[in-house]
Amino acid sequence: MSDEENTMLGINFVKVQPTTHLMMFRGGQVVREGLGLSMFYFAPSTSLVAVPVAGQTESFIASLSTADFQAVTVQGQVSFRVREPRKAAALMNFTLRPDAKGYESDDPDNLPSRVGGLVEVLAQQVLKTLPLKAALLAADELAGRIAASLAAHPEVTSLGLEVLGVTVSAVRPTPETSRALEAEAREKILRSADDAIFDRRNAAVANERAIRESELDTEIAVELKKRAIKETQLEAEASLRQRQQELRAADMAADIELEESRKSFVVRNAENTRTLAEAEAHRVGAVMEALRNADPRTVQALAAVGMQPGQLIAQAFGGIAERAEKIGQLNVSPELLQGLLGQHVQTAPAARATASRRVER
Repeated sequence: MSDEENTMLGINFVKVQPTTHLMMFRGGQVVREGLGLSMFYFAPSTSLVAVPVAGQTESFIASLSTADFQAVTVQGQVSFRVREPRKAAALMNFTLRPDAKGYESDDPDNLPSRVGGLVEVLAQQVLKTLPLKAALLAADELAGRIAASLAAHPEVTSLGLEVLGVTVSAVRPTPETSRALEAEAREKILRSADDAIFDRRNAAVANERAIRESELDTEIAVELKKRAIKETQLEAEASLRQRQQELRAADMAADIELEESRKSFVVRNAENTRTLAEAEAHRVGAVMEALRNADPRTVQALAAVGMQPGQLIAQAFGGIAERAEKIGQLNVSPELLQGLLGQHVQTAPAARATASRRVER
């Protein structure tokens, strides 16, 4: 029997993909179901429900507002799939047309937009808790919170859906707000640049000050060292002067003591000389007193005792000279004169030697 004959008799053939859950209803009951089924069915009494269970992706873009009433545009996509086909088939119409070549309603096509609408609602709930600047930087946080809320949403669980993931690719402000934020950011960058320049100059000044302070410390240390050396030299010179003064004082004391000793010696010598002179004067006075009444000739004779022959001859000549008026003529023989002169010559060196010994003593 050909396909046209089968069709005319109301018997049709259906075959679905492995990602489609096919359910055959007859008399209001599911008589057969499964993934990727292929079978013949009697069209007048059979209804076919095909629920796609493959993952689906829905992009969304929505204009929302933040906690500080600033408009932002959120753009992203959500991925999901039907995990429980019977729940989805109970709430939405996935019935195939009698020829099994399409759906009888638009519910299968509206499922992604329905999920996208839930994502926009949840995104708005999250954004109303965040200010503008935080929202612009919270794309990952926003996606995570939307995914968690979407997975627990009653409508999603009722439809038997499984959320595979939510991504937020951009959170953009309005052009005016964007320019204002850019201006603010630019001003902050410029201030940061100015602060960096100031910090660099301040650091350079601080380094210069540190170098100058180090140089001053070095100069102070050098001056202190010079002062210490100068003080040491001054102390050494003062000590030397004090030592010299002490030595001079000691020398002066020694000189004074020597002078005192000399003075004492001179005094004692003068006293001894005076004593000797007084003794000699007393002796001479006693002798003169004794010879006051004596005959001059006797005295002269006593004085001649112990004289040398030359002295005696000289004394004799003195006597002759005293009586020269009584002597007419005096003859002196050459032998006598030679004898007197020779004795005088021999006596003179002896006298000089005696005088020299007295001087040495």
